[in-house]
Amino acid sequence: MSLPVRIATLLTAFVVVVAGAVFIVLHYLTGSPPVVDYTSMASGGQLNLVLQEDPQNNSASKPDWVSYYVQDPKTHQWVHTTLFKVPENTRINVTIKGYDGCTPPRNNYWSQVQGTIGGTVNLQQFKDTNKPLGHPASVSLINGWSHCAVGHTFAIPSLHLFVPVASPDASASLCSSSPCTSGPFSLEKFSFRTPDHSGIFRWQCFVPCGGGFLDGNGGPMATLGYMTGDMEVAA
Repeated sequence: MSLPVRIATLLTAFVVVVAGAVFIVLHYLTGSPPVVDYTSMASGGQLNLVLQEDPQNNSASKPDWVSYYVQDPKTHQWVHTTLFKVPENTRINVTIKGYDGCTPPRNNYWSQVQGTIGGTVNLQQFKDTNKPLGHPASVSLINGWSHCAVGHTFAIPSLHLFVPVASPDASASLCSSSPCTSGPFSLEKFSFRTPDHSGIFRWQCFVPCGGGFLDGNGGPMATLGYMTGDMEVAA
C-alpha cells in the first residue's frame, strides 16, 4: 500500500472515530431527556406517579417510535421523558394510561403481574376520556397470548417489579398525535415501594416493540426517553 493511500486510510479512520465520539457526546451527554422530580410531592410516605405510553411521539427526529411520557406533578403537562426522581422508602402509586395497541410478548412470563403491593393491578378500559368500558377489576395476569391484550410492560428488574400494561380494544382507532389526550386507552393502577437507600434503577419495556429492529428489541426499546428509562431514588 502506497504512502498516500495509507495516509488517506488513517485520516478516514480518524474521521470515523471523531464522528463516533461526537455522536456519543451529543446523544448521551447533552441529549439526555429531562428528569421529572416527584420528591416534593410525597406525603404520608407515598406519592402518585402518572405515566402514559403512546403509539408514537412528538419528536421530529423519531416520529414513528412508540414512547412513554411522564406527567409533571406540578403542571400536569406531559413530558417526553422516561427519567423521574422519587424519594427512598416510599410507596409509589403508579397510574399508566395505555394508548398503544397490542404486541404479544415473546414469553408469556411478562403477562404476569409481579412485585406490586398485593401482587395485582387495578385495570379498566376506556372508549375515550370519561367513557369507561365496564368496571375496574383487580387482576394478577393480563394474558398476552390467549388474546391480544398487552401493549407494553413497566419493569424494574432490580426491584423484581414486572407489570404488563394492557392495550385498549384491538379494534379501536388508536390515538394518532402525542401526547395522547383522547381516544381509547387502558387505565392501570398499581403500587410498589422504593428501596430504603438512594440509587439509579433502570426500568424498561420487555415487549418487543421496536418495529424495524432485530427481534423488535432495538430503537425505542433501547433508548432513554422512549421505552426505557431511569428511576432516581433520592435520600
